[in-house]
Amino acid sequence: MRSLQEPSTSRVILWPLAVVLVLLCVLYASVVPPMVAQWNDDPNYSHGFIVPLISGWFLWQSRDALRSVSIRPSAWGFVVVLLALCQLAVGSAAVELFTMRSSLVMLLAGTVLYLFGWAVLRQVSLPVGYLFFMVPLPYILYDTLAFPLKLLVAKYSVLGLKLMGVIVWREGNIIQFPQVVLEVADACSGLRSLLSLIALAVALAFLSHRVAWQRLLVIAAALPIAIVSNMFRVIVTGLLAQHYGAAAAEGFFHEFAGLAVFLMAFILLGLVSALLRRVGA
Repeated sequence: MRSLQEPSTSRVILWPLAVVLVLLCVLYASVVPPMVAQWNDDPNYSHGFIVPLISGWFLWQSRDALRSVSIRPSAWGFVVVLLALCQLAVGSAAVELFTMRSSLVMLLAGTVLYLFGWAVLRQVSLPVGYLFFMVPLPYILYDTLAFPLKLLVAKYSVLGLKLMGVIVWREGNIIQFPQVVLEVADACSGLRSLLSLIALAVALAFLSHRVAWQRLLVIAAALPIAIVSNMFRVIVTGLLAQHYGAAAAEGFFHEFAGLAVFLMAFILLGLVSALLRRVGA
């Protein structure tokens, strides 16, 4: 039984780690750069840039626990690595980006298991698993989730406007005023902010709470918060469009509203977390 802090063990595992690093660079040279480019080009996944940083922070936080964990390499790790390589091959043959990209996370998990064993994998399961948040969803799944969210946001936004005395009616995700017609697009569905908010909620839950039920509640709160925040965005946009025309809801305001809504959602998430800390104190 060996500890991670023993020098002899470090020398033994350094060369396999170097080999793994080289293989990762070779295997994913055509996979990772386009994914990073999508983070930059697609606002839905701009949170991808901070996911590896948060994952690294989780790993750093567990450094003391890792020093005391015994290394017992497991042959099951080789099986996981082979499965990850098969996943990469299938994804490449089918040109399915999600399959190719997510195989990287599986390959990392399998490598940890093979070189260090189950105990170490359990310790790093959070930072390794968190990397899944950096992988963009398949567009078919994104569209499947976005459409019902658009209808939900449109329905209750119109209900809110009617309660405020505004003359408005709805057809699907189209909101009609006497003078203006607005469409609840994907950006207003809540899914864009939900993807980023869930990633941040998981980080907040594990950094701020130690009790499992509190962590689950913080993460679960991301869904209603994202929906309510985007309903607020649609209502404000509708009021501006009604009084100042459709141009008031486009351009700079549209981009600013997106940032403001996400900031509001994150503040609400922080308030939920703070409330749970007080309840659990």
